[in-house]
Amino acid sequence: MKHKLIVSILAVSSAILITGCGKSGTSGASSGGTAGGVALALDYPPELIEGTPKAMTVPNLVQVPDKAPTFLVPKEAVLLSKDKKVTGSDDNPIIGDLKLITDGDKQAGEGYFVEILEGPQWVQIDLEKSAAINAVCVWHYHSQKRAYKGVVIQISDDAKFAPAATTTIYNNDYENVCKLGKGTDNPYVESRFGLIADGKGTKGRYVRLYSNGNTSNDMNHYIEVEVYGVPQ
Repeated sequence: MKHKLIVSILAVSSAILITGCGKSGTSGASSGGTAGGVALALDYPPELIEGTPKAMTVPNLVQVPDKAPTFLVPKEAVLLSKDKKVTGSDDNPIIGDLKLITDGDKQAGEGYFVEILEGPQWVQIDLEKSAAINAVCVWHYHSQKRAYKGVVIQISDDAKFAPAATTTIYNNDYENVCKLGKGTDNPYVESRFGLIADGKGTKGRYVRLYSNGNTSNDMNHYIEVEVYGVPQ
């Protein structure tokens, strides 16, 4: 009986450890990030759901969480991306201006988002100085439930993102449409909680984000991107 009790306790402990091992990004309510860090205090926008979403036939799709995720960062981490310069593969957005991506406003609806061309596209934030990046928080478009495809997030000190000088911290491009390697992170349904990608202290000055349309249409959208880390 005593032996069985010990085995049961070990089994429960193992299950807890397995459950706690997440991937490189989270849109759920589980904890992640820097062990021993402090909770990242994000200012989440109000919920605004409009229109009827189309069917999302995407494998391993993560649904909208019941509450905001808890993500830990070093106590020295600060917001690095506010009002920083944004460039992209599409220099002339169909709607909005690239500067909206770092203006600090995460609201949904007209006037708050950027729409860029269909197909694989990227936007890039210049933090001006290299930093140890702990979290990249992304809000594509949360006024309708949809999933964005080919989402890849990279960090580099090289503005041209040469492969040897680039680290990928998130990749749900399971079809390798962006030609950056097949991703293993799960796609997720957009919500006001966005996505928190774990930077794991990767050092870099530039953050580049790819996408390849979404389950509602072929266009690419961004409301806001926030980069948190420790300046070097």
